[in-house]
Amino acid sequence: MQEAGYSCVFASPDGHIAQADRRMLTGEDLGLLKSALMAKRDAVAVYRELEKSAEFLAPLPYHKIESQSFDGVFLPGGHDKGMREYLESKVLQRFIAQMLASDKPVGAICHGTLLVARSRAEATGKSVLWGRRTTGLTKRQELIAYQLTRFYLGDYYLTYPEITLEDEVKGQLQRSEDFLCGPGFPFPLARDSAQQLQYGFTVLDGKYLSARWPGDAHRFAAEFVRLLRQET
Repeated sequence: MQEAGYSCVFASPDGHIAQADRRMLTGEDLGLLKSALMAKRDAVAVYRELEKSAEFLAPLPYHKIESQSFDGVFLPGGHDKGMREYLESKVLQRFIAQMLASDKPVGAICHGTLLVARSRAEATGKSVLWGRRTTGLTKRQELIAYQLTRFYLGDYYLTYPEITLEDEVKGQLQRSEDFLCGPGFPFPLARDSAQQLQYGFTVLDGKYLSARWPGDAHRFAAEFVRLLRQET
């Protein structure tokens, strides 16, 4: 987004500096599956640059975010239990509903789509995704990652052990078929890159853009920038 000429503002629950999942950055405790599950080397390098940026080091607390001050919002994902404060924030949910009501771009990837699904439209009281199409981390992806690691990581890969992301999001949709799993069986293996966007999968519905997992991230980012350009 910065390369496209946009200024970025980060936000965290209380305005303190956030941090990415340590296991995903280092591969610690991931055992023999380390190379497959952790973030790729180039992504880790970019994250280390991000940690030093002025924007990342000065996040706004959620309660200071106002929809009229932004052209769009980008909602990242993640799966460990630390995500719950983000996913359950009523302040963020109201902000997202206001952004969509104002027809401003909202991009969500992985568990970020669950945050959108939990956001309620003021006019109807229903999810802002009612009548929209979306994707998100699929049930197969979530459960396979859990089954592969549960003997040494427990339920680390289940943000909410009682329900998968796909099942909860489907429960907020007008039709369950409005949740699109995308290509890849039983789950996607190929990750996209800045040069090979075709491996990524996204769903665009109006000004709402969604994606499933890190393997969709480059295409997701490129399409979100296109949405912002249309808006501004």
